[in-house]
Amino acid sequence: MKRILITGGAGFIGSHLCERLLHEGHDIICLDNYYTGSKQNIEHLIGHPYFELVRHDVTQPFFAEVDEIYNLACPASPIHYQHNPIKTIKTSVMGAINMLGLAKRVNAKILQASTSEVYGDPEVHPQHEGYWGNVNPIGPRSSYDEGKRCAESLFVNYHYQNNVRIKIARIFNTYGPRMHPNDGRVISNFVTQAIMGKDITVYGNGMQTRSFQYVDDLVEGLIRLMNTDDSFIGPVNIGNPEERQIIELAKIIIELTQSSSKIIFSSLPKDDPSQRQPNIKLAIEKLGGWHPTIGIEEGLKKTIDYFSKHKSCTK
Repeated sequence: MKRILITGGAGFIGSHLCERLLHEGHDIICLDNYYTGSKQNIEHLIGHPYFELVRHDVTQPFFAEVDEIYNLACPASPIHYQHNPIKTIKTSVMGAINMLGLAKRVNAKILQASTSEVYGDPEVHPQHEGYWGNVNPIGPRSSYDEGKRCAESLFVNYHYQNNVRIKIARIFNTYGPRMHPNDGRVISNFVTQAIMGKDITVYGNGMQTRSFQYVDDLVEGLIRLMNTDDSFIGPVNIGNPEERQIIELAKIIIELTQSSSKIIFSSLPKDDPSQRQPNIKLAIEKLGGWHPTIGIEEGLKKTIDYFSKHKSCTK
C-alpha cells in the first residue's frame, strides 16, 4: 500500500484515478477546491477507510506524508480556464511549485499532468515529444498553454537541481463519464446537444482534427508512467493516435444518440489548433507496451449513457 496524493482528485480525470488506485489497495488523499471538480464525482468513494477528501487550493502550500503525488489540479477546458486566466496560471505555476516542494520535503515521486496544448497549433504532425510547439504566448489560450509549459520547466529543474523524482505526461484530448457537461469541449458539447435535440454547433468548417482517448486508457497510462524506473522522467505523450475530423465526430454522435439534431457552423475560436494527433511510440516503448484499447464508438456509448442518466446536469 502506498499513500498517494491526487490534486484535482474530484475532477473528471482525477476521480477516475482515485477510484482506480483505491481499488488497487492504496491510501488516497483527494485534494480539490471544486473550481471545476465536484463532490458528485467522488461521492461513491466517501466513507471508504482509505479515502480522504480535503478541500484545498494548490496555490497554497499543503503538508502531508505521502509516497506519490499526481498533480492534476487545473481547469482544462477553454471556457473554464479563460474565465479566470490569472487563476489558471497561478494554479499551474504556483501549484507546481507547492507540490514539488512537498515532494522534495517528503521524498515523494511526483507526476505532472501536462497537456498536448504545449504543442499549440502544431507545425509538426503527428506531434512527438521532441517538438517544441507553436504557441501564442499572449493569446486567449496562453494562460493554460504557457502555464503548463512553465510547470514542465519547473518539474525538470526541480529534478536536476534538487533530485526530485518526477514524471511528465502530455495528455491528449480525453473523454468519458464525469466530464463536466458545460465545459465547452467538443465531445461534451456534442453529446449534450444531441441528447437534448438541439442543433450541434461545429466551429469552423469541421475539417480540423482531434484524437480522442477514453479516460480508462489515460488512467492506465498515468499509472504505468508513475511506476516506471526513476531514470525515465518524460515527457511522454498519452493519447489515442486515431485522428478524427470534428464533422465526422458530430455525425457519429448523432447516429449513436439517434438524435434529430442538425449540424450548424460557427466561427472558429482564435488560436484553435487545426490538427492534433499524438505520436505514441515513446509511450509504447517506455510504458510496458501501453496503447489505447477502447475505440471511439465504444467510449462514446459509455459517455452518452452517463450523460443520459444525468440529464439534469445538461440543462
